[in-house]
Amino acid sequence: MKLTQDGEVLAENKVLILYILSKLNEPVTNDNLLQFVISVMDMNYFYFQQFLLDLLEKNYIISFSQDGKQVYQITDIGKEALSLTNDILPGIIKLKVDTSFGKEMKEIKEEEAITSEYVPIGNDNYTVTCKINENNNCIFEVSVFAGSREEAKNIVDNWKENAYRIYPEILNSLNH
Repeated sequence: MKLTQDGEVLAENKVLILYILSKLNEPVTNDNLLQFVISVMDMNYFYFQQFLLDLLEKNYIISFSQDGKQVYQITDIGKEALSLTNDILPGIIKLKVDTSFGKEMKEIKEEEAITSEYVPIGNDNYTVTCKINENNNCIFEVSVFAGSREEAKNIVDNWKENAYRIYPEILNSLNH
């Protein structure tokens, strides 16, 4: 795909992004939006970024920070533009979005539900923060000290792999 190709194909790609954002009904990160788009249509990362910029400039989408991440959401102007241009998007593409949407959305929600990060607080000292989010709300958060970068990384990795087991144990310990 070339950015110099005909306007109809370029418009189709922008409409696809608007269509996906309208189906989400909630903010989505750049990486997750790209994941949705490429699950339906082969699109170059740099073209995708250019399409996002174009949509932002026309106020069809907005970008803002949510939980420390940059996210995108369709605007009312974008919804109106989508309703006027919806027929540009081939039915087969819409069907792909609609059928693959549930699976992709579930994977993204699971991926974003359990997060952890470490931040240096001195020479070889780190604070590790582990979270569980549900419906864009933090339902559990714990911060712990790590005496080395390796220890911090191990805690982060262990949380991501075992939060489903660790969280109930912590909650149970706190309740007794």
